[in-house]
Order: sequence, then structure tokens, then C-alpha cells
Amino acid sequence: MHHITRHLKDQSNLGPYYSAATQHEFLTAAGTLSLSPGRLALWLCQDRIYAAHAYPRFIGLLISKIPFDGPAVEEELNRETLALLTICLEGIIREVAFFEGVAKEWNLDINGWIERKATRDYTAEMARVASVGSLEEGLVFLWAMEQVYLDAWKYVKSLFPPQSDSEDDTANAIRQLTNNWTTPEFEEFVQKLEVLANKHFARRHHGHSHSAVRAMESIWARVVELEKMFWPEDGEDTRLSSTAF
Repeated sequence: MHHITRHLKDQSNLGPYYSAATQHEFLTAAGTLSLSPGRLALWLCQDRIYAAHAYPRFIGLLISKIPFDGPAVEEELNRETLALLTICLEGIIREVAFFEGVAKEWNLDINGWIERKATRDYTAEMARVASVGSLEEGLVFLWAMEQVYLDAWKYVKSLFPPQSDSEDDTANAIRQLTNNWTTPEFEEFVQKLEVLANKHFARRHHGHSHSAVRAMESIWARVVELEKMFWPEDGEDTRLSSTAF
């Protein structure tokens, strides 16, 4: 099974869970431009923790797993892996600056929030997989995160009403964020991650390995679960404001 990602996406038993992650009520509220500024700011704060702290460590640990002492025939894939993971690091630096720029432009306070349990769970799982997992497990985890994220924001965009001059700051921020994560360039980036994950899985598992497939299914299911939990529920912005403690 060389196209492990196709198998993962085709798992019918995960369909309802995938919809829950990519069509969460938070995303529906974002798409209909009814999301409160506090809830958007809370989420943006959590995503900045993920992007500024957890993601660079995750990518760095994957880079350290590239087997540069392997056979010469594998050197091309190793270099391709390093190049794409370097792009991930460069991209996340821009992403954090983008978060902060959007927050400043549209008056979103992303500093006065408590870290959510879902954020801690997600970043802990990233650290665990990157530390003790194999390189191909880490790459499948990376692709899964970006794939779910892409599908989530495409769902948001599909719900947008026609743009109006009367839209408030929060609506403008949602449109700007959504447009950033639904570009052809981002979709192409996700596709490159998918191809890379499949190449590494095929390199290590030449035949059909039930245990390897089960391991990837577990990673995919866990990412879907974490993504679902990462979207703040209605009312959390009231409970998790630092001024409430």
C-alpha cells in the first residue's frame, strides 16, 4: 500500500468525526460571519501557541530524523524531505507574523487568554510523535494536520455571504484569515506533503504491512480528534479570559 494517505482519507468509519473536525460549529459561525470577536481572538491566541512554539519544535525533530547516513539511492528523497521541511519552518515564521498583523489590524486581543486543555493536548501529541515516532509517522501526522486545516477553512469559505461594506472588524478578520488558508499555493503545499508522506511510507514498507497501516490509521484518527477539540466552544471566551482569574 504505497498511497497510505488515500487509504486514510477513504476510511468510512471516520467520516462523521472528520466532518465534526472540518465543519465544527466554530467554523460554521466563522463562515456565516456570526463568530464573536472574543471567540475568534481566543482561537487565534491558541493557534499562535501552536505555530510559534510547538510547530517549529515538531519540524526540527523531524529534520533530525532524516537518515543522511543511508544508501546513496535514497539521498534524493532525503534532500527533498529537508527542502520541504525547511519550507515548513519558513512558512510558520510568516504565519505567526500574519496572526499578529491580523489581530492588530482588526482589533483582536490575542494576549489575554489562558491556554486551553485542547491546545496542551495537541502540542503534547506533536512532541510525542516527533520524539518517539518514525520519520514517516511524523510526516503523516504533519500532512494530516495541514489537510484537516485546509478542508476546515475551505468549508468556512463555502459559507461566506456576499461581501458588504457594513461588515465589522471581526468579519473582515475572518475573511482575511480564510483567504490566507484557502489559496492555491497552500493547497499545493498540502499536496506536496501528501506525496512526501506516501514516498516515505513506500520506502520503508515495500509490501503490505498490517501493523504499519494500523499505526498510520491511529495517527490519522488522533489528528482528526485533536483538530475537532482545537476549535473553541461557544462561551469559552468568557471562561478563559485572563481577567476572569
